[in-house]
Amino acid sequence: MALMGPGESRRAAAQEAAAAEQVAAVAEPIAAPREFAGPFLAGDAVIAFSLAAVACLVHLLCSGRYGYFRDELYYIACGQHLAWGYVDQPPLIAVWARFSVWLLGDSLFALRFFPALASAAKILLTAWMVRELGGKRFAQLLAGTAVFLAPIYLTFDSFLSMNAFEPLFWSLCAALAMRIAKQGNCRLWVLFGLIAGLGLLNKHSMLFFGFGMVLALLLTPQRRAFRSRWIWLGGLVAFLIFLPNLLWEIRYGWPTLEHLHNVALVKHAPVTPLQFVLQQALLVHPLAAPICLAGLYFFLRADEGKPYRFLGWTYLLILAQLIILKGKIYYLAPIYSMLFAAGAAWIEQWVRLHNRNWMKPAILVPLAVGGLVAAPLALPVLPVEPMAAYSKFWKVDHVRVERQPVGKLPQLWADMFGWKNQVATIARAYHRLPVEEQSKCALLAWNYGEAGAIDHFGAAYGLPKSISGSNNYYLWGPRGYSGEVVISLGVPLERLQQIFGQIEQADLIVDEYAMPDESNLPVYICRKPKLTLQQAWPVLKLYQ
Repeated sequence: MALMGPGESRRAAAQEAAAAEQVAAVAEPIAAPREFAGPFLAGDAVIAFSLAAVACLVHLLCSGRYGYFRDELYYIACGQHLAWGYVDQPPLIAVWARFSVWLLGDSLFALRFFPALASAAKILLTAWMVRELGGKRFAQLLAGTAVFLAPIYLTFDSFLSMNAFEPLFWSLCAALAMRIAKQGNCRLWVLFGLIAGLGLLNKHSMLFFGFGMVLALLLTPQRRAFRSRWIWLGGLVAFLIFLPNLLWEIRYGWPTLEHLHNVALVKHAPVTPLQFVLQQALLVHPLAAPICLAGLYFFLRADEGKPYRFLGWTYLLILAQLIILKGKIYYLAPIYSMLFAAGAAWIEQWVRLHNRNWMKPAILVPLAVGGLVAAPLALPVLPVEPMAAYSKFWKVDHVRVERQPVGKLPQLWADMFGWKNQVATIARAYHRLPVEEQSKCALLAWNYGEAGAIDHFGAAYGLPKSISGSNNYYLWGPRGYSGEVVISLGVPLERLQQIFGQIEQADLIVDEYAMPDESNLPVYICRKPKLTLQQAWPVLKLYQ
């Protein structure tokens, strides 16, 4: 510049200014509007961490109520057989179960400790997304309360399951996508891929999120992300993390696809597309549903949400996938923390722009009260009889995700009853056998819940491990038993008659609070096998 004349200097300055305007014009679509952003305040962190701590504490205090959920008993068994896959799930939940038992023991508190932490993590991740979208304190409080009291999240986090952790993976990916859209740091796609890959090892429905996100990017101006090598590298990272589970599926003949096919045919309760959409409001709570709608509006229509249009389309595309493939209504639940964050940020902005601060308590108080009213339907806070009456009053049995009949309690709670009674009954039949028969007696259960209960509670009664044709128990085989003497629990009589020449009923299990198919359950002693158990094993296969 020192060698230029005055005219040249002015022309150069004008050229630099024009170039800067062009750069700003290109960057503008991925930059958050200034008026919708703000510095992170200490008070916001206090709100988020306080809500998270309360949520975690509530779940820990409720963790010992009722009993083990059916799936928890199965996960403990899977944790004793670590592998890169299972018939009905990827490997990560078995690792969680194994780690929980190793670290804290196998009590209800121990198994439910990490799901309780997951409830806190959901709130903190939602708070992060609120800040990414420019929300301040009220938005933090509103979104955090909605996530805390959403019935589906209260349910997810009350016991060990893949569903307790799945929203964390979806929310982390959504938050990273927001950060990328806001700041243009494409290297974060690699971290996105890492989280998505781990999410696939937690639950295969992460594929719905990934597929929806890819299509959404292609449908919006954010398709330019595919010009960067980082998004492709992120996809490669996700694939490599998922690859061991994929190879396991190939090795065993795609058992998960067979399982999903069977479940869709005989287990899922059918719902129409309209029912699927309307019942989403019950999952998040009817009074919180408007926050989700506001979040969808923010992403799809609001000027402030323009950089994030692809996230709104991601939600709609996941919804479309699940309707077309007839997924369970709760498969969409992991996405709602993202909509809560966006909706709360937009509502806060609208209230501030229209100077209607009186609306803040008018929105928050009914949400909190409604959430507390619904909480006993999603958390085991009531004694059993009041829980049965409360569920009946609210007609919880009208919302069903599976076809089997229900009893006094909703399925979630009924599946926490009956297991100890079953094992005690089996133990009585086992110890009535002659000693020489006990040493070669196999305990054959019809489903993985019954088998898991025998494996978990049976040691206290001196029982051997169970065998079953249900899900991954089928792959574990008959454990070397010949079938000379078998005590059967729940196996249909017609199946047993194909295998054994002598069958006598030893007992009948009755439990008024268990699921109907786990009550009035005959216990048979089977002898004189027509086939060895190894030969008869395909007859007992049950991928459901």
